[in-house]
Amino acid sequence: QVQLVESGGGLVQPGGSLRLSCAASGINFSIYVMAWYRQAPGKQRELVATITSGGRPNYADSVKGRFTISRDNAQKMLYLQMNSLKPEDTAVYYCNAILGFTNYWGQGTQVTVSS
Repeated sequence: QVQLVESGGGLVQPGGSLRLSCAASGINFSIYVMAWYRQAPGKQRELVATITSGGRPNYADSVKGRFTISRDNAQKMLYLQMNSLKPEDTAVYYCNAILGFTNYWGQGTQVTVSS
């Protein structure tokens, strides 16, 4: 049974930081492309960052220079370090595992940036 379980969300003030984690099980984690998506209320889900099996990251323009995606293949963990958070970063953040046409999602973790 495949599971992706996100954690680390919460309420943070503008300019603050959070680190999201995603624990994977039931998949050969190291060969999957992993990604973080987010969905704000009333908006479509959008790609935040991806990381290849070899560790090459890619970011949406809106988060470049503020967010860092990383992975630990031995621990089957995906991370998203979020710095200099803005109110517009408020959303539910989802972990995603991709291999060809196979696509798995976590249940999401809420991030709220507000003073």
